[in-house]
Amino acid sequence: MTDTAAQASRRRTFAVIAHPDAGKSTLTEALALHAHMIAEAGAVHGKAGRKSTVSDWMDMEKDRGISIASSALQFEYAPEGDAAAAENPYVINLVDTPGHADFSEDTYRVLMAVDAAVMLIDAAKGLEPQTLQLFRVCKARGLPIVTVINKWDRPGREPLELVDEIVTEIGLQPTPLYWPVGEAGDFRGLARVSADGEVDEYVHFLRTAGGAHISPEEHYSPDAALEREDGAWERAVEEAELLAADGAVHDQDLFEACETSPLIFASAMLNFGVHQILDTLCALAPAPSARESDPAAVEAATSAMDSEREVDDEFSGVVFKVQAGMDRRHRDTLAFMRVVSGEFDRGMQVTHAQSGRSFSTKYALTVFGRTRETVETAYPGDIVGLVNAGALAPGDTIYSGRAVQYPPMPQFAPEHFRTLRAKSLGKYKQFRKALEQLDAEGVVQILRNDARGEAAPVMAAVGPMQFEVMQARMENEYNVETVTDPIPYSVARRTDAGSVEGLNRQRGVECFTRTDGELIALFGDKWKLAFIEREHPEFTLEPLVAD
Repeated sequence: MTDTAAQASRRRTFAVIAHPDAGKSTLTEALALHAHMIAEAGAVHGKAGRKSTVSDWMDMEKDRGISIASSALQFEYAPEGDAAAAENPYVINLVDTPGHADFSEDTYRVLMAVDAAVMLIDAAKGLEPQTLQLFRVCKARGLPIVTVINKWDRPGREPLELVDEIVTEIGLQPTPLYWPVGEAGDFRGLARVSADGEVDEYVHFLRTAGGAHISPEEHYSPDAALEREDGAWERAVEEAELLAADGAVHDQDLFEACETSPLIFASAMLNFGVHQILDTLCALAPAPSARESDPAAVEAATSAMDSEREVDDEFSGVVFKVQAGMDRRHRDTLAFMRVVSGEFDRGMQVTHAQSGRSFSTKYALTVFGRTRETVETAYPGDIVGLVNAGALAPGDTIYSGRAVQYPPMPQFAPEHFRTLRAKSLGKYKQFRKALEQLDAEGVVQILRNDARGEAAPVMAAVGPMQFEVMQARMENEYNVETVTDPIPYSVARRTDAGSVEGLNRQRGVECFTRTDGELIALFGDKWKLAFIEREHPEFTLEPLVAD
């Protein structure tokens, strides 16, 4: 095994996905706490002066208590009792994602850059619409999923009922690794389930003040657990063994095929079951592996282009997110890149696949919330922030040596549209700069045409909260107050130059150019679109959907 391949084998790169308010950011914080990256969890619940989590650094996130932007955290972790990991710890690359449906495009990009996902489910609410949508994306990408039933310290549903819902609704078979002792709202500990489906240990948790610190654990044999917990232990063993008898036991091949999912019950707020999640990811989640190139790019290449990169090939990476405003002192822009193959060294000369231009990676960082550290070397699976790499956009490939280009990240079909303009004409220069940077990040899609001009472009978004983020960031980061106005459109289609003139003559239709050069036609409603398609089959009208 080469040094690069050995380094890749230590990496575990995963995203946390869930419906809003399922506890994603709280879990992210708890995982960092158990890796000893922070002294105490940022979310100290139940206190008036509660802190915000490290991963939620934007003002709107702190005010609303939700994740708006994805956040990448990296830390080392060694499972207890793992002598090899104590000498050479695992490197965890954890990406906390927005849960709100309005920011599903950001979550989709993250899922293109990770090797596994933690699906967080609220014990009281079970599967919710956003969870179902994100699961389908994971399934389509072949991402293995670890399922965590969170908030078991609060009243909720029966554990077997939750398992049955997962099987019925999404066809994913949970395989319990840690089953709860005590019903929802009376979380005493976890019954550990062995590889053959037998319950072999009881892990009892002790509470800490506000859940701000790692919860001490007491470990008991099954006989000692029965004496201590009596009926609660008997019930846990009976339920776990019932599932095992029905075939719900862990199989690594089925897990990696996204057919089964290791199941853990936890309380991120109290730090119960958190290190069990980390241990499971280290033991079972796949390490970085080879990635195929974009077939269209390979076919169109004028010279030889790699059709695949193994982890120990020459360096290549994929940009999955661009973020400005993380450091107000410098007003810089960070391009978050997932290293796909080879060794990344700060200052190395790389090529931007989309433009063919070469540039130096002089400023490269690892990012922990808003905290930054210069990174000298990174390996497959690592997330690196490239500073002021203005030419890079989500989905772009950079590489050294032989050419490679990975599949692009498609944009979602927008459903909400508003114009945006600066409240003061004297702020127009700052407005243009802010618009350019936030458009590059993908906060919204920006549409322009000659009739509306540059001063009042159209924002296109998956959900209306994206407009609020756009305005808030313009004001807070660029000191530009803005005004938005609704426009009478609700459906978008991709079109071509030959159709634009004819479409613009139709009532209730307007054509625009998106920043990436795509021609977009907006329609008042789906009935108007259906009428145009029926009456003018010569027009090119294609859906804007993610692959």
